[in-house]
Amino acid sequence: MTEPTPDRIETIDLLAQQWQAVTALVADLDEDGWRTPTALPGWTAFDVVAHMIGTESWLLGEKPPARDTAENEIDVRELPHVRNETAVMNEIWVDRLRPLTGARLLEMFGSITDRRLAMLGKMGDAVWKTPTPSPVGQVTYGRFMRVRLFDCWMHELDIADALGRTVDEGGPRGEEAFAEFAESLPRVVVKRGKAPDGSRIAIDLTGPLARTLSIEVDGRAAYADTFGEPTVTVRLDSGLLVRLGGGRTTADEHSGDITVTGDEEVGLRLVRNLAFTL
Repeated sequence: MTEPTPDRIETIDLLAQQWQAVTALVADLDEDGWRTPTALPGWTAFDVVAHMIGTESWLLGEKPPARDTAENEIDVRELPHVRNETAVMNEIWVDRLRPLTGARLLEMFGSITDRRLAMLGKMGDAVWKTPTPSPVGQVTYGRFMRVRLFDCWMHELDIADALGRTVDEGGPRGEEAFAEFAESLPRVVVKRGKAPDGSRIAIDLTGPLARTLSIEVDGRAAYADTFGEPTVTVRLDSGLLVRLGGGRTTADEHSGDITVTGDEEVGLRLVRNLAFTL
């Protein structure tokens, strides 16, 4: 069965809103604020925005800027959190942009995202539905853009958490980004969480994206339309689930915020092994 492609107009509009939200979040930062460390290894708030610039620049066919001098240039392949070629390119972009001021970086972010929106606005449905490589495999370009929405939404949370600020995690942007995140959960509960065959897992979410995710393991894991009595129920805030899935924190750091009923061994193993987006 062919996977449906997200609506082109709606997705582009949500990307525009997402980039505006990031801009609003960092617009008042001074240089010290820009250099606030985040939960991402080695990255500050500045670096997170630089990373988004790098990805959108790459999608425009552009290369990282050259360094004026090789002095102090790092070998990104030696960084402990760099595990693949995508991570290498991400780090190169971040490293090359670090000499800029925060104000200049924000100008660049505005310029790059405006140009990306112009590019997307000229794109017809045929190109939107064309298969293309992405972080989640070969998917339509439209699905890839939903992945971009999720990535930028997640990075908004990274920056907000680092700065101690609260942002709106729900609404249309959050719903669409969470839909992309949730695509991977059935695979994760089996591959990483080792949920046994016959498991019926209810992930009961509170907070801005409240809902119950029902996952059944029957040879393979999948969302279930009809669901009997769960073998395990995990209750937690939707934002915490996303941060666990992103490897931004651990279940043990939030033991008081997670309730497991039913098969406690399976439930605890699941929440301790959710990280999959790094």
